[in-house]
Amino acid sequence: QVHLVESGGGLVQPGSSLRLSCAGSGLSLADYSVGWFRQAPGKEREEISSISNKYGGTHYADSVKGRFTISRDNAKNTVSLVMNSLKPEDTAVYYCAAISGYLPFRGGRGVDEYNYWGQGTQVTVSS
Repeated sequence: QVHLVESGGGLVQPGSSLRLSCAGSGLSLADYSVGWFRQAPGKEREEISSISNKYGGTHYADSVKGRFTISRDNAKNTVSLVMNSLKPEDTAVYYCAAISGYLPFRGGRGVDEYNYWGQGTQVTVSS
């Protein structure tokens, strides 16, 4: 059975950093492109970053570009998202999702395109 489990969320002050982790079980994340999504109250879930399983390709939404960094550790079967210079508008539930690595990599995929999802982790940025 496939599971994705996010961890690392929490309550932090503006300007702080957090590292989110997505751990896979029942699948090898090395065979998948992985995306990080977030959903704020009353808003749609949006992809903010993704990473290819090939060639190290990455994508970032404009809202996080330059502040967030996605990476993968295939040996640990994890994908991480380092979030720096956090802002109150980054407050949301953050989800990781996996899509077959056989598909061409591109950023900005929709929710319906991903095959597997984690349960989400809450990130709250507030003073």
